Amino acid sequence: MRRGRRLAIDVGDARIGVASCDPDGILATPVETVPGRDVPAAHRRLGRIVEEYEPIEVVVGLPRSLGGGEGPAAVKVRAFAQVLARAIAPVPVRLVDERMSTVTATQGLRASGVTSKKGRSVIDQAAAVVILQNALESERASGAAPGEGVEVVA
Repeated sequence: MRRGRRLAIDVGDARIGVASCDPDGILATPVETVPGRDVPAAHRRLGRIVEEYEPIEVVVGLPRSLGGGEGPAAVKVRAFAQVLARAIAPVPVRLVDERMSTVTATQGLRASGVTSKKGRSVIDQAAAVVILQNALESERASGAAPGEGVEVVA
């Protein structure tokens, strides 16, 4: 397992959830929810978060269908990750499968007594935590960086 803090991003149309982990990659915790409608402003805020946390990499949740296919949402996230990778280089960006992360996060929040109305403000952060925790577990199990790297194209 590589040592160093990582960030995870759950990209949504309205909001972008951000999570981080400790330098040992043991525990993922929520950071903040970034408004997502103004994409340039969202990228600026994410850039500042990357500067502040100094991660060894940023993982972005890639929405796939249950069968593993990619639809319009995945195309959008791939484009978002490409812009982010250019903006925060040389920090690498990786795309990781995020199937069921929002469902898992919602169930976890509900189980802890958070109502759906109140949960809307933190669901994206909770989904980012699930994405990061899964990426960390994947790396621990395989010894390899999770997901696929995003190439920085000029």
